[in-house]
Amino acid sequence: MGVTGRRSREGAWDVDVQGTVQAGFEPVRDAFVRNFEQRGERGAAVAVYRDGRKVVDLWAGTRDVDGTAPWAVDTAQIVRSATKGVAAAVPLLLHQRGQLDLDAPVGTYWPEFKAAGKERALVRHLLAHQAGVPVVDRPLTVAEAADPDTAMAAVAAQAPVWEPGTDHGYHAHTYGWLLSGLVRRVTGRTLGRWVAEEIARPLGLDLWIGLPADEAHRVGRVGRVEEPPTAAGGGLRLRPKRSVADAYADPSSLTRRAFGAIDPAPDENDPAYRAAELPASAGISTARALARFYAATLGPVDGHRLFAPATLAMARTEEAVGPDRVLVVSTRFGLGYMLHGPACPLLSPGSFGHPGRGGSLGFADPASGIALGYVTNGMRKGVTADPRAQALIRAVRAAIR
Repeated sequence: MGVTGRRSREGAWDVDVQGTVQAGFEPVRDAFVRNFEQRGERGAAVAVYRDGRKVVDLWAGTRDVDGTAPWAVDTAQIVRSATKGVAAAVPLLLHQRGQLDLDAPVGTYWPEFKAAGKERALVRHLLAHQAGVPVVDRPLTVAEAADPDTAMAAVAAQAPVWEPGTDHGYHAHTYGWLLSGLVRRVTGRTLGRWVAEEIARPLGLDLWIGLPADEAHRVGRVGRVEEPPTAAGGGLRLRPKRSVADAYADPSSLTRRAFGAIDPAPDENDPAYRAAELPASAGISTARALARFYAATLGPVDGHRLFAPATLAMARTEEAVGPDRVLVVSTRFGLGYMLHGPACPLLSPGSFGHPGRGGSLGFADPASGIALGYVTNGMRKGVTADPRAQALIRAVRAAIR
């Protein structure tokens, strides 16, 4: 079913929505339009798969947050921490192939990681944000963060904040360096290259951890946008909940240090940053690719499947729950994925995936066979549960009923 432009109720702006919606999923199209009309969306795309088939594929607005050129069918955006969900698939697939033991000490594969009291850190602790290394004592520059040897050495030498496996806290930036170091020692390949060769290429995904120069023209500019005062509220943020705001305002807090592990803060529109392999924060993707990736974790997509049933069960089995040492509020993690809960509301209790700070989201729901990808160029303050993404989730829920 094709989609054409639609005028807001106030008649002030035509939302030129492009793409397709399968019959029955019109509520997703309507919610997507309302995100532009009511929630200040500038440019975005959403895609939904059900049981391995694409049922929603929509895009609208401008390619650049501060521009006028329209979002195109192949426009991609930086998805920040939604990259973590793709990165987490690599150790799980290595385990599925018999190349990695999730219950082995990390030092078995990466001897330097045993330093400073991390001898008992297990591979599963890295995946579930339990490794105790959400910070580095000296923040890395963007160039240092992008250099795999420097970043690996920094996290390998870092003393843990807590004994690995005894607590959990969101590893905002260090998560990527930890997984990169492990994957490189096990496979001899960088994590970004592994994703390109073993996940993106077989599935035909427009998704990169380390953007190739010949794809740079497709990626829009992102930027901070303010949420309209009439928009529905979101979830976990750095300001509205005072305890989190206080923690972030304190330069010595784990919250501030974890999010500030790259200092100064990178320019996400810088071609050099986008080209860097940063699996925690700098993946580039279309909404279609994110949804297709998660669909392939549930079952076959055009003959390609990522997770065997046992691997799928591990990805969404709760490993860590409770007050998060970094995010302060209570969070739930499986092996590499955020799980449905108050901090990260998804489609149903069995859903798993990962948001990106500021808006983007990818997740899968085994109960319904739904996989969703949402990307935007308008970044908000929220860490999880962006109101625009939540509106789309509610619309999917209404559609499948």
